[in-house]
Amino acid sequence: MEVLKDLHPVNNFLLLVCFGSLLFYSCYSVNRDCENFHTGSFEFRTLIKGEIKTSYFSRTENLEIETYGEKVDSAHIRWINDCECILTKINPKSNQEKRPVQIKILSTKGNSYTFEYSLVGKSENKQRGTIKKIK
Repeated sequence: MEVLKDLHPVNNFLLLVCFGSLLFYSCYSVNRDCENFHTGSFEFRTLIKGEIKTSYFSRTENLEIETYGEKVDSAHIRWINDCECILTKINPKSNQEKRPVQIKILSTKGNSYTFEYSLVGKSENKQRGTIKKIK
């Protein structure tokens, strides 16, 4: 603290702000180990009309196959960077399904990740969810 006494009060303040910012940033940094989730088998649970629904999907480097109830759906997957990809349905049944979906992994923890997604070009309507890797 003797060193701080000799500093100008403005320098003292700047030093404390820098130290506090560094401390805050290191405590709240987000883990994003996204490459671990490029391939594998996954589970996604969501609340629909008051009921928890579960879908399962398998992902390779360029294909995603999802099973939801009795329905199976396939999409091409293209990774933009380690944490962002675009899904495009292979056999869309409507104009809505023809629109690609952009997915961004926000954080990873153990065998799960939190993500946000929206139709490409409709970023104002983003949704969030968490996916668990099961294999």
